[in-house]
Amino acid sequence: MKQIIVTVALLIGLNTVAQEHYSGISTSNRVGILNANINPAELANLSKKFEVNIYGLSFNVSNNKIAFSDISSDADFETLIFQGNSPVNARIDAEINGPGLAIRWQKWGFAVTTKAHAKFDMVNVDPTIGNAITNDNIILNTTSLNYPGNQRLSGTSYGEVGLSAARTFFENDNHKFSAGVTLKILFPGSYSNFGLSNLNGTVTENATGAYLTTSSPATLNIAYSGNLADSFTNFDDYSKSIFGGLNGFAGDIGFNYQWKKGKGYKLNAGLAIRNIGSMTFKDDNNASTNYVLNIPQTNPLDLSLFENVDNLGDVEQILSDGGYLTQTSGQTDFKVKLPTVLSTYADFRIVPKLYVTAFLQQKVNEDSGNDQITVPNIFSITPRVNLGFFETYVPVSFNEISGTNIGLGFRLGGFYLGTSSLVSALVSDSKQGDIYTGFRWAFL
Repeated sequence: MKQIIVTVALLIGLNTVAQEHYSGISTSNRVGILNANINPAELANLSKKFEVNIYGLSFNVSNNKIAFSDISSDADFETLIFQGNSPVNARIDAEINGPGLAIRWQKWGFAVTTKAHAKFDMVNVDPTIGNAITNDNIILNTTSLNYPGNQRLSGTSYGEVGLSAARTFFENDNHKFSAGVTLKILFPGSYSNFGLSNLNGTVTENATGAYLTTSSPATLNIAYSGNLADSFTNFDDYSKSIFGGLNGFAGDIGFNYQWKKGKGYKLNAGLAIRNIGSMTFKDDNNASTNYVLNIPQTNPLDLSLFENVDNLGDVEQILSDGGYLTQTSGQTDFKVKLPTVLSTYADFRIVPKLYVTAFLQQKVNEDSGNDQITVPNIFSITPRVNLGFFETYVPVSFNEISGTNIGLGFRLGGFYLGTSSLVSALVSDSKQGDIYTGFRWAFL
């Protein structure tokens, strides 16, 4: 368990560290497959008749504790990530856009896309527990715990193939309305979840270690599947098991409106609901079990037992051997919900070549559910200059975990490179960073 927490802390401290993939470029008026990722209705607005996606890579990390000014060669990440009294929230999120093809034909647009996802999340983790597990320097004190919510450590990897279609159903000289859908065929790879809710107890630290007791029963979910059953911290396991067997479906539905003016538009606005669906994890190494956790004062739990643990099976065994667990339900195959979001945006042309986009992403489900892949709420404003072959933009985003961030990006032909947090990381106390790049080829 200590290795799990320390690995997350170290990754959060990396300088290549946001949660909105392809921020800025995905709402460009150079419409392509990236726009369809936000809203499938945009396929009816493809800038060219054909687009081939060669690759797209986006890596994001955000948290609510460690800022860029905290990072140094002698930084103690274990202390930094568990500083203060507020719960720890952190996200590590990678997305790979593989080969894809989009076609515009008359009033229709079609696309076939491929993606891979890998995520690791800390959701509302009590810093007292984290400090007690990771801090080798024992401080003599007693701390009360009373957190009714669900504290989660969760890792997920999966792949998807998307089949999309869009159609313009009304168009005249001034207005254009389109709608689109995407069916996502899901290939769950690996999953791991540790969810502890209604924790009410005490951590007592003395000369021999840190010990946890509960004053009332808590509930615990431990789930794992695939390679993540063996290790939470070996991140090679995420990439090795991204594409599992076909075992899930999801969908997007979107609508688009354009106020046309001249050769382009004065306003391009869209609304979409994305990732409606779930996937089922099946593996020989599979388990999802719900427990009641009860740690009496006569038999306190020594938290040092978790220092060298890096998989949830061992955590489960330690708690079971101590007599702290009572199983209430369990299953070998289990479903996990995708992060369903409502996305809306409006792109305004201020003057020729200058645009401003407002974008909102609002999650539909809460991150606390043990069967839920997480996603943050985001609002962003992006001014953009588009000269045709060259485009540059400055996304300003407001992330519910890391706060305000300012980025920078550009497109040169089909190649793009950007970030949603570089500027704020350089000039302020940003708790977020990201980088993305890709290449697509559009013609005719």
